[in-house]
Amino acid sequence: MPLIDRRVLKHFDWTLFVIVLMLEGLGLVTVLSASYVASANRLDPLFVRQLVWIGVGTLLMLGALWFDYRALVTYSYPLYAIVLLLLIAVEVIGHSTGGSRRWINLRLFKLEPSELAKIAIVFVMVRYFRLEPPPGGWGFRHLIIPCILLGVPAALVLKQPDLGTGVVLVLITATLLVASGLNWRVMAGLALAGMLAAPLSWHYLKPYQRARLESFIDPQADPLGSGYHIIQSEIAIGGGGSWGKGYMKGTQARLNFLPEETTDFIFAVYAEEFGLAGSLLLLGLYASLIGRGLWIARHARDRFGSLLAIGITGMIFWQVAINMMMTTGMLPVVGIPLPLVSYGGSSLFTTMAGMGILMSVNARRHTF
Repeated sequence: MPLIDRRVLKHFDWTLFVIVLMLEGLGLVTVLSASYVASANRLDPLFVRQLVWIGVGTLLMLGALWFDYRALVTYSYPLYAIVLLLLIAVEVIGHSTGGSRRWINLRLFKLEPSELAKIAIVFVMVRYFRLEPPPGGWGFRHLIIPCILLGVPAALVLKQPDLGTGVVLVLITATLLVASGLNWRVMAGLALAGMLAAPLSWHYLKPYQRARLESFIDPQADPLGSGYHIIQSEIAIGGGGSWGKGYMKGTQARLNFLPEETTDFIFAVYAEEFGLAGSLLLLGLYASLIGRGLWIARHARDRFGSLLAIGITGMIFWQVAINMMMTTGMLPVVGIPLPLVSYGGSSLFTTMAGMGILMSVNARRHTF
């Protein structure tokens, strides 16, 4: 038996592959710009590491393409259990930075298990809802196990603390609940319960999280403190104008006004240098990627593959939406990377593996 089924290679998804490479390319040049130091005579280590991670991520994507996605019926729960163990390990041996304990130092790079939790949630939710719903849709009693599957990793992630990833886990689950056939009365009840519970959650937020929510309402109330991130990001994006200031000519990142310029706020760096025109290009690529994911979901040959494609596409969509709305001041700052563009190995590996699974679903609709 050949290592890779020739039929899979024959139906290789070049459209998705090119979109992913273009996004990575834009991310790579932006990371280089954000980390560039004119006085240095060598490439910044961040850029070199990102380049290496893109190479490794591409191998992961091709490996996921080779992997038959239908086998995830068997492996979803074991993979989920491994991620839970990693999240627990963070509490014991995790590396702390900026008041958060989110990483495990593996010498070669720092693993962020909360990133792996995003795709693990997709796997187990799709595994649970892979069968057709009963007449009328999934009811409240069918949600007990999914709530447990979501609650355990979400609680561990929020304890780090990582509010942004916790929100994404909830949104991914909500997306799959709706797509899998949730009863509309249950859907309305959950939405009402969420709205009623939102004010109560205020008492469980960390002080810095409360400050970020307050600064979202009025950033100028504390311009040098909790409102600093939003203000500087808006200055960078607005300063880009229609065509941008030019590559490596953005002042906010160059003069170190913009915080987390290679990760959470990399879109602000990009928008300042490439302007509205460049931002529309980036949005167009993301729209193409999300549209391709939904197309794959629609044309999948089985319900499991369709839900898997919806879950992975939803994972990308929610991260892009939250990150861009956060950097433009439309949402509070919660710390979400921009998929395939932000610096970071764990986020890139997770996203690339997801892209490979999408390609696997698409390729194997021809091989049944």
